[in-house]
Amino acid sequence: MNERKIGLIYALCAFFFWGLVPIYYKQVMMVPPFEILAARIIFSVVVLICLLFISNQFNTLKPIFKSMRKMKYLIIASLLISFNWFTFIYAISVNKIVEASLGYFITPLVSVALGFFIFNEKINKLQKVAIFLAFIAICYQLITIGNIPLIALGLAFSFGFYGMVRKKVEIASLPGLFIETIIMLPFAAFYLYVLYENSTSVFNTLDSYNMFVLSLSGLVTVLPLLWFNSAAIRLDLTTLGFLQYSGPTVAFFVAVFLYNEEININKFITFILIWIALVIFSYDAVKKRRRK
Repeated sequence: MNERKIGLIYALCAFFFWGLVPIYYKQVMMVPPFEILAARIIFSVVVLICLLFISNQFNTLKPIFKSMRKMKYLIIASLLISFNWFTFIYAISVNKIVEASLGYFITPLVSVALGFFIFNEKINKLQKVAIFLAFIAICYQLITIGNIPLIALGLAFSFGFYGMVRKKVEIASLPGLFIETIIMLPFAAFYLYVLYENSTSVFNTLDSYNMFVLSLSGLVTVLPLLWFNSAAIRLDLTTLGFLQYSGPTVAFFVAVFLYNEEININKFITFILIWIALVIFSYDAVKKRRRK
């Protein structure tokens, strides 16, 4: 099997896993979102320590901690990814997986828009059309449904900004994610400690099975990221960009067919506009790739 096929397998594993993640979090919905987030941070640190030890990457951490510039960016990245994780968990808890999938559909378009407005990056006509269609889709939902898709926008913008911040620092994914979670670890641990001391923590009432399921949140967080990184070094960005839409697509079908989330005609039109924008965006990416 050649490297490209191996990369495709890793990419499909990562994106399909991310698409199915709502099923996992549905199993621990007896725990409030903030407590799930705190547990996710703590168990992710445990998993990342094991992986850093196995891969012998602990020696990469010291230079990062010594760099004030890199730590500044990683603190910002930590806040953004924590907000993204919480928003995703909250969306599942209030049965808005469809809106969460919408957020990850528009993330690439948001990233291009952020690059244009914040970093003055050039965008071509097709990219402008794609961004404009996404904007029209959000306006259409606001007018017809009467609300702004805050969860979708929160996920898209937090992950868009997170990607931009991580691009500013040349740090491998594993050490970078470890430092990001370490930064939030004291806050997560203190939050759970206060709840425990006041006997208001749901953890006090969990049986051994549910506690075990919750402890898997570290693996659920880190495992698809490792698959994604393995795919990224074997595939070109155009192929990876196409495949990334499989994740929110799977989540969309999970929401509609497994959890019976409502998808009325107005929501469906919103998605159609986003999908058309993504087709234009992807077509533009293919054209660029062929030119190169």
